[in-house]
Amino acid sequence: MDVRKAAVAGQFYPGKKVQCEAELAEFLAARKAGAVDGEIVAGIVPHAGWMFSGDVAGQVFNTIKRANGEVDTFVIFGAVHWPFGRGAAVYNRGRWVTPLGDAQVDEEAAEAIIAANAGAEANLEAHQFEHSIEVQVPFIQYLWPGAKIVPVMVGPEEFAVEFGRDGADGIKKLSEGGKKIVIIGSTDLTHYGPRYGFDPKGVGAKAIAWAKDVNDMEFINYALNMRAEQILHTALANQNACGAGAAAATVAAAARLGKSKGVLLAHTHSNEVMEKRFGESSEESVGYAGIVF
Repeated sequence: MDVRKAAVAGQFYPGKKVQCEAELAEFLAARKAGAVDGEIVAGIVPHAGWMFSGDVAGQVFNTIKRANGEVDTFVIFGAVHWPFGRGAAVYNRGRWVTPLGDAQVDEEAAEAIIAANAGAEANLEAHQFEHSIEVQVPFIQYLWPGAKIVPVMVGPEEFAVEFGRDGADGIKKLSEGGKKIVIIGSTDLTHYGPRYGFDPKGVGAKAIAWAKDVNDMEFINYALNMRAEQILHTALANQNACGAGAAAATVAAAARLGKSKGVLLAHTHSNEVMEKRFGESSEESVGYAGIVF
């Protein structure tokens, strides 16, 4: 059986089970589940180190748990920090290992997604070092023991919108057969500051506030209003999402599954987290948002 071993355990999140469980319990207790109507079909979560974005991701997963109860399979659209080519790379068999144990791949759902999309293909090697999906898996294991996953890397291309719509059609057929499936899209927002080569408003508190209140919010508003194509365009023009393909696919899929509006659960950035946790600030910041559909 194919096994994808943890690549960033001990770096982006704890490498030991007991520490993982302790941090997950803290995240889920610190952030109350958001109020939403009906079942959730999709969510957007950040993928930085848990120290910075774990509580935002936790609120999304906590809200899904409260709204949906049990979930059989999470289809996780990830950002592409390790380029593999065009299209979507589906991890279609085997299992992923984290400090919390094994997460089995839902091979039926993976094949349904591949069959529905001409540009999607099985590609296990592309996932070897990518962290944007891996950091979500322990949340799923903790809240839904036994739930399966379908990891998919989606690049920031126009293809992502069509992929999300077609993938939703494949998922809908499985859902009609009784399988409970939720889509998760993984992206961080504006990477601001000299370190990231993006500082159009200079440096300092006002510049970082612009990154959050203006640049991030353009992306967030497009997501909330189900404008998948514009997510790709604003990310290219304004550098306000590193997982624009994953986010666009998620929004397109949610719209195809009947949703007309998203709900913003949380929005912060790394500087706010540093100030709260350590009383320190930086010239750089990375934005994080939690959204459900």
